[in-house]
Amino acid sequence: MNDPSTLFDQIVARLQWMPDWMISLIILALAPFLANLLHRILFRMVTRWVSHMDLFWRALLARTEGPTRLAFLIVAVSFAASIAPLPPGWGAIVRQVLSVGFIALLGWIALTAFHVWMVMHLRRFKLDTEDNLLARKHVTQTRMLQRVANVLILVITASIALMTFDSVRQYGVSLLASAGAAGIIVGLALQPVLKNLIAGIQLAITQPIRIDDALIVEGEWGNVEEITSTYVVVRLWDWRRMILPLSYFIEKPFQNWTRENADLIGVVMLYLDHTAPVAEIRSKAEEIVGASPNWDKRVIAVQVTDFKQSTMEVRILASAGSAGRAFDLRCEIREKIIAFLQQNHVYALPRLRAELPTLSA
Repeated sequence: MNDPSTLFDQIVARLQWMPDWMISLIILALAPFLANLLHRILFRMVTRWVSHMDLFWRALLARTEGPTRLAFLIVAVSFAASIAPLPPGWGAIVRQVLSVGFIALLGWIALTAFHVWMVMHLRRFKLDTEDNLLARKHVTQTRMLQRVANVLILVITASIALMTFDSVRQYGVSLLASAGAAGIIVGLALQPVLKNLIAGIQLAITQPIRIDDALIVEGEWGNVEEITSTYVVVRLWDWRRMILPLSYFIEKPFQNWTRENADLIGVVMLYLDHTAPVAEIRSKAEEIVGASPNWDKRVIAVQVTDFKQSTMEVRILASAGSAGRAFDLRCEIREKIIAFLQQNHVYALPRLRAELPTLSA
């Protein structure tokens, strides 16, 4: 069996008739092709190996396909450059390409590692449970931090890559030294981006809103569906989507019905005649609420809160475990109370009174 080094020398000797640039071009072209082929074979083997494992490991493998392919390409091109008879000037170009590729690989690995950490962290929390306050808190905070970290990693990676070029580095130093009007213009142009970036960091730390929080914003009721690095998507009750910038939730007031917990007290207002039997209405309301699956068995109260010229105001309070349940409970109370009054105390419904003058005989 021939020694591999001797075989390689024989191949090179047979190609002596070709110019160095052509040999180098062939070697540098074959290296990525062979690296990609080897990566594909190995990746398929590993994919079959983890196919029977948990979904997490399969997703992790799919997530690392890109970075590992880039690593194979960098190693292959580096090896090819070391054995190819590069013409003068080619070595600097190849080293520059490898440097940029290696920096991009490190940035890609950082993004992948942060994503894997996020997935592993969020596996402990479930949003589809009844009491998902802790889960919503961690999901919101983690996703916000991931988006901010992604932006920072991309900016740092691009900056380091550009610094490998002497000409760009010099231009950067010149711009930083001169600053002046150009710096002011750039600062003003980037103000909305920086404003939302800072707002994203504030939202991730203070968390005035979280994923699936119930909000009243701009006079509309809905749930937080998505929080990106620049805007928030609120899914309204009628399935419309309201898009708001991140800075809105730092600068303007809004209502968060699930800030500390999802429990809410539903309010039902009744406007009845002054002759309405309050005691019987209280008893019936307690019966309706007690039989409802939406009541969390914490708060039930019936009170006369005001008298008006032609009606009296009766307020019914009942608590529920979530905003949706509170809404359904309020509707149920209204429907059954009005049916009760119509069947048993129709006189208790609001009436208009008027006096007719008596005609003399």
